[in-house]
Amino acid sequence: MTIRLYDTSARQIRDFTPVKPGCVSIYLCGATVQAAPHIGHIRSYLNFDVMRRWFEYRGYEVTFIRNVTDIDDKIITKSHEQNRPWWSIGYENERAFNEGYDALGCLRPTYEPRATGHVTEMVEMMQRLIERGHAYEADGNVYFDVRSFPGYLQLSRQELDNLQQPSGTGETGKRDPRDFAMWKSAKPGEPSWPTPWGPGRPGWHLECSAMAHKYLGSVFDIHGGGLDLIFPHHENEIAQAKAYGDDFARYWVHNAWVTMAGDKMSKSLGNSVLVSEMVKQWRPVVLRYYLGTPHYRSMIEYSEEALREAESAYARIEGFVQRVTELAGKTVEPADEVPPAFAEAMDDDLGVPQALAVVHTTVRQGNSALAADDKEAAVARLAEVRAMLGVLGLDPLDPHWAGESGDRSEDLNGVVDSLVRLVLDQRESARARKDWATADAIRDQLKESGLVIEDSPQGPRWSLGTR
Repeated sequence: MTIRLYDTSARQIRDFTPVKPGCVSIYLCGATVQAAPHIGHIRSYLNFDVMRRWFEYRGYEVTFIRNVTDIDDKIITKSHEQNRPWWSIGYENERAFNEGYDALGCLRPTYEPRATGHVTEMVEMMQRLIERGHAYEADGNVYFDVRSFPGYLQLSRQELDNLQQPSGTGETGKRDPRDFAMWKSAKPGEPSWPTPWGPGRPGWHLECSAMAHKYLGSVFDIHGGGLDLIFPHHENEIAQAKAYGDDFARYWVHNAWVTMAGDKMSKSLGNSVLVSEMVKQWRPVVLRYYLGTPHYRSMIEYSEEALREAESAYARIEGFVQRVTELAGKTVEPADEVPPAFAEAMDDDLGVPQALAVVHTTVRQGNSALAADDKEAAVARLAEVRAMLGVLGLDPLDPHWAGESGDRSEDLNGVVDSLVRLVLDQRESARARKDWATADAIRDQLKESGLVIEDSPQGPRWSLGTR
């Protein structure tokens, strides 16, 4: 068994060899909390949640770090626009992100450090870089000298002569326009922290280099994030960390975007779909299916039609799980091992689409067993399905999804069930007296109400239909 991952730095799929046998260390660039999350933000962590689950299934002990950028230019701008403290905006949106992660069934990270809690580590890193000739102070700012680091731009594979380095306001005193800010001098009315070079605040890139070193050491296994972070963020992280003396990440893994009309979903473009609104329209488990089942390196073009297809596909899985559970008369535990074809797909750069095809094939086999009244085979297939869905975070019998609608909805479900049963009893009476027209009319009326009626050896059952 060898897990293989596409490494952006190598531009190829590589066998995964951990720094420490039996352990995996992952650093994922988390939220910049200037606003509430859209589904593109959540996709990134969801993809790495699946990665983490697969490593754990394969027996690895996983240390997963996801940072929070709680101070940057965007947050300060929002603070001025809304006339609110910067920390108030950051904390409110940090909670919104966590609510989104939780809603979609993502496991909590091992540690979730905030940038503002690690200024001491950032100052120490800058001091060493200045001592080593890789950084310099100017007008209270501290810049990284990109020409001092020969490996600069190896990740993004750009030419230094053609580089256009993004710069913010107040970045004065640069020796070279391609140098980037590690520390920004204080401006009136902005938050600041004391340093040997005067008060100021951290630059975005420095935050992650310092926190990765703090929690994962000088070398770790996997650094993740969206494709849009390759440059400048990840490129500048590498320069800081390696010039500091760290080996830093051994593998670079990047997920693709959620797009709308071909453009990356983003707040600045005004084309974002907020998670808080989506979970009011769609069941969170359906959103997880929609966002988590395409390959992590493929773009997802947002559409309601695609969401409806995801809803229907997941409903087929749920229906199978429900029918076999009723037949077994008890909860069928997940199998100890997933089918070999599923494992092969997941080992090959987290091939979730191919792995999901194995899930649906197994569901079809289970349904065939049900039709043949082969209880033993149906139960065996359900055990395999639950094992596979557990890896993907999509098991309908997982306590997270079993109670996703809340206690009040469970009460309502009981009331609806009683009412539907009364109507079904009328339908059964019509069938008993061979009044097929009345029986069919009752079924059709229930269908128009959004209910699907299925006749089974155990009697009629109902379920909510798809949209």
